[in-house]
Amino acid sequence: MKIVHHDDLPDRPVSHDPAIPKRVLLARGDAPGLTHFARARFAPGQKAPAHTHPDLWEIFWVESGEGVARIDGAEHPLTTGACLLVEPDDEHEIEATGETSLVLVYLGIEGEPESP
Repeated sequence: MKIVHHDDLPDRPVSHDPAIPKRVLLARGDAPGLTHFARARFAPGQKAPAHTHPDLWEIFWVESGEGVARIDGAEHPLTTGACLLVEPDDEHEIEATGETSLVLVYLGIEGEPESP
């Protein structure tokens, strides 16, 4: 068993843009297949640039704010309550587009993409 509280954790940089702070609630080794479970705060206009992961599924849940996710070139709005699943090899970037911070709770799970 492990229990942590968000307010007790230090800010760390998001790997794709060190100016975006996150707090890692759970990390690799805490549960099978899990690489991270975190909460990030994007200031208005901040963006995690386009990138891919060959063997990582990422799930993003919008706690608050507005943004856009660009997945393989297609834009998808991010609003409070939205949940986004990014599959391995999907090129993705996320940008805060509102006047307030975009707050995301997200996790990564290692695994190979399923065969068609």
